[in-house]
Amino acid sequence: MTTLRFTSFAAATLLAAGAPPLAAPLAPLAAQSLAQRIAAAPDGTVRFSFAVRAGVCGDGQSVNIRRPTSEWESACESGPARVSLDLASHRVTALRFYVGGRWREGAGPATDLGTIAPAEASAWLLDVAAHGEAKVARHAVFPASLADGVEVWPKLLALARDESRPTEVRRDATFWLAQQAATAATKGLTDIVENDGDRQVRRSAIFALSQRPAEEGVPALMAIARGNRDPEMRRQAIFWLGQSHDPRALEFLRQILAGS
Repeated sequence: MTTLRFTSFAAATLLAAGAPPLAAPLAPLAAQSLAQRIAAAPDGTVRFSFAVRAGVCGDGQSVNIRRPTSEWESACESGPARVSLDLASHRVTALRFYVGGRWREGAGPATDLGTIAPAEASAWLLDVAAHGEAKVARHAVFPASLADGVEVWPKLLALARDESRPTEVRRDATFWLAQQAATAATKGLTDIVENDGDRQVRRSAIFALSQRPAEEGVPALMAIARGNRDPEMRRQAIFWLGQSHDPRALEFLRQILAGS
């Protein structure tokens, strides 16, 4: 993550040396990026909020991705997303995420950056996931995937494929990739199963395929079960096919057992 630091130390040094003040003032807050505003914040707690996509709700503790029904709706709040960061020496050392609820009064001093555009919030969180320390990066993937009106699956796919990132971060990216509606996500997951060098990530991709709509996930799992070079991946695909209760999967399992 690019870190830009704005402190008064440099200006104070110039003035002490008799140099003229800086010619251009810092950009107003509205013109600064989220990354700049976070980097400029004092050490301690920094907060910001953003809108979540339709169907996401929470109570400040748990987060639900609702599947609407014709006669019932959950009472949980449909946002906003709330992100709380701990900064030390201008580095993010912890990240917490909530949907709904409100910041507790008297919880201690904090720098509140207010409401951020969903696209900017998601981009910053995905940058943390792609470049931050593992203990912070793994908590950035989920909120990034929930931002309203933002297509995140290409970046999730890139993160899931990035073998330089910690396994737990890539597994989270793989799981949330499966929740995206684009058909292209299924192809990306299949590529991970076929080509990735990390077996845990490949298992996560197979599980993620099992969570895709049946018209996408079942054929992909059947193809893995038939032809993947790794027997463990074939077993995983067969297991999740068995859990699907899809008629095509049941017929496929019958054929295997019958030796056809």
